[in-house]
Amino acid sequence: MGLSYKDTGVDIDKGKKAVEEIKDIAMSTYNPNVITELGSFGGLFNLDLKNYENPVLAAAADGVGTKLKLAFLSGMHKTIGIDLVAMNVNDLITLGAKPLFFLDYIATGKLSIKQYKDIIVGIAEGCRESSCALLGGETAEMPDFYKNNEYDIAGFCVGLVDKNKIIDGSEIKPGDRIIGLGSNGIHSNGYSLVRKIFINQNTEIDEKLMNILMKPTKIYVDSILPLLDKYEIKGLAHITGGGVVENIPRILPEGLTAEIDINSFNTPDIFTKIKENGKVAKDEMYKTFNMGIGMVLIVKKENTQSIINELKRFDEKPYEIGVVTKNKQRIILRG
Repeated sequence: MGLSYKDTGVDIDKGKKAVEEIKDIAMSTYNPNVITELGSFGGLFNLDLKNYENPVLAAAADGVGTKLKLAFLSGMHKTIGIDLVAMNVNDLITLGAKPLFFLDYIATGKLSIKQYKDIIVGIAEGCRESSCALLGGETAEMPDFYKNNEYDIAGFCVGLVDKNKIIDGSEIKPGDRIIGLGSNGIHSNGYSLVRKIFINQNTEIDEKLMNILMKPTKIYVDSILPLLDKYEIKGLAHITGGGVVENIPRILPEGLTAEIDINSFNTPDIFTKIKENGKVAKDEMYKTFNMGIGMVLIVKKENTQSIINELKRFDEKPYEIGVVTKNKQRIILRG
């Protein structure tokens, strides 16, 4: 008898079973705009444009990076799913765009239905938290390509924004204030350094520390969206790879700088532990990690306190962390 596809390590029947296992989970994110069922060749989403004068589609794609290595080590996969959504929807909101739907790609050597279901549960939770439909995705079983029980994931998100409401930083001026929103910890960046500091082949990481390291990226969509119709938000920066130092300047017009008071916000203890255990220089910390600030808003001085008060009503931890000035330097850290 000849070889079958299953003999190569690809189990199509298991793949079908996996889709059935997660069907209800994915559909829990649906809204009336979703007009296909999970399992079609593609997803269909009806655009409701009645509140848009000149609608523009926005899109983002991202992954979770080497935080996945900790997921393999700890067996914690649900939070990885939340991370995946957060990395995408937080990027979209910086443009002023409302996330509409999300797609995932999961590639693995040998499909584990339990592992797969945990990831999708997390993705669905992230989608519900950002009012975004999990429209579809792809799961690829690729034997000999990935190690057993390991996988890679990527996410793709599409959003919508009115052209005259796109946030691009062009209106930022000297004197504007910088508001930082507290992070949930490390989020999803800098984990190659984190792993080098805390993990080696001879030492098992303790459960308490692992739980801190695996905290999912905070999603800021539902707290920022309501602000966009009430205030002029001049700039938004998602603090991801490149940390505080690299991400805030990305939204500043040429010739302006962000002066940040690093004593104005709370820095979680995990960053002190990273700095001390790894003997990491202060400058390196701020250009690698979010240091306690996951999202930054740049606003008019006169609106600062009102926006901070509004954000507190959404259980955010907002801080006035700096001011925009004229300077050749793109960012100055004080304190």
